[in-house]
Amino acid sequence: MQVNSGKFSSIEQVTGQYLGNSRVHESQTTDSTFLDILNRTRQDIESSKTSELKFSKHAGERLADRNITLTEEQLSRLEDGAHKASAKGIKESLVLMDGMAFIVNTKNNMVITAMNQSGAEENIYTNIDGAVII
Repeated sequence: MQVNSGKFSSIEQVTGQYLGNSRVHESQTTDSTFLDILNRTRQDIESSKTSELKFSKHAGERLADRNITLTEEQLSRLEDGAHKASAKGIKESLVLMDGMAFIVNTKNNMVITAMNQSGAEENIYTNIDGAVII
């Protein structure tokens, strides 16, 4: 381990060094600094945020049936809410925004259904494991 140079070995390299296990992932090198790894992780997160939110056939029908139209700004905020839910580990999220409610499957990055909050009977939402209010 090279502490003086500001570079650290990975946990796998340290484990191999002390336990005699020389198996190290091929993509890992001792030349990577913590800052390099952090920057790569940030880039991975940012690139995952650029994935476009999709609407299921059911959600498209609900949007049309309920005369719900989204502006570009609202769509951007909905995508941001879905990404925030995903970052917190929510799989089926309720996203509340501007009097509208959306159920989003964050794993598939897909809106499952949409409704106006005023039109929802009793305002009961099922099969979700988290909510984001924008």
